[in-house]
Amino acid sequence: MGSLPGVDHHEAARVVVGELPGFPHVAELPDRGVGADMVGRAAALLVDLAVEVRPSGYRVAQRPGAQHRRGVDLLARDVDALDTTIGETGAAPRRVKTQVAGPWTLCAGVELRSGNRVLTDRGAVAEFTASLAEGLRGHVAELARRTGAGVVVQIDEPTLPAVLAGSLPTPSGYGTVRSIAGAEARAGLAVLVDAAREAGAVEVVAHCCHPTPPLALLGATGVDAVAVDLLALDRAPAVLDALGALWDAPTELWLGLVPALGEGPAAGATGAAGLAGLARPALDLADRLGFDRARLADRAVVTPTCGLAGATPAGARTAMARAVELASAFADPPSSW
Repeated sequence: MGSLPGVDHHEAARVVVGELPGFPHVAELPDRGVGADMVGRAAALLVDLAVEVRPSGYRVAQRPGAQHRRGVDLLARDVDALDTTIGETGAAPRRVKTQVAGPWTLCAGVELRSGNRVLTDRGAVAEFTASLAEGLRGHVAELARRTGAGVVVQIDEPTLPAVLAGSLPTPSGYGTVRSIAGAEARAGLAVLVDAAREAGAVEVVAHCCHPTPPLALLGATGVDAVAVDLLALDRAPAVLDALGALWDAPTELWLGLVPALGEGPAAGATGAAGLAGLARPALDLADRLGFDRARLADRAVVTPTCGLAGATPAGARTAMARAVELASAFADPPSSW
């Protein structure tokens, strides 16, 4: 899904291209610290806006300083590493993927100079969204030019449910930030979706691994796919109905099925039995929603449940390899399924 353990961007690129030669991604290595985490990564794409780091986190800055420039440099290194590794290995991927925090996660994770979240100021939200969209256009165009592959953009919005619920705390901790209306949230996300498409992205994916992601809202932004953590997903009828409506649209579903940290009863199992255990939640989903299981091969992508930054290096490799094996099994299911 993007993040990996460690701090060596060259090694991360080798792992990604080695395990996913047909669909590698720009690796994220949050263990490197400031500028390498999800919010710092998105801030590195901002055009004519800058951030700095305070004890409370990222804050708007008057001009790019060392911390902002570090984030920009880390992203550039990661793109360089992917491009170089593709060339050195002779891989010829049809598609490559990049990830970016969406406008609501970014605006919730950066403070204004007052100490309040950018989220509290509608004008600032609009400015950050437009700036992020402009930076994403350039990033997508560069990645396509350098790799010669179609670019898939994954928009990460882990904070969106809290933004919609109005549950994010204020700086004092005694209150919460106002909730954002669904229509406003959808419009902000659509700006980023449109920017990715204008830059030539071949697919745009909205990713939210919350147990109750706002599925209808994400689908209404016009994305091609929605990514969820199927193992953590609330099985309430409303959630499943929304997931079924997306799949019937048909929106592609990216299903988090392989435990990112090697946890769960099927995570450590190998062979046919292990694959069957990993496949079971997806098979049950298709059956419960009334879809032919063949849709798992035609309109689904197998992924780890979330980012792999918390895994061991060996565990991250295994998770990616298992995702590939499971996808192949959906395309040619064993008779025992």
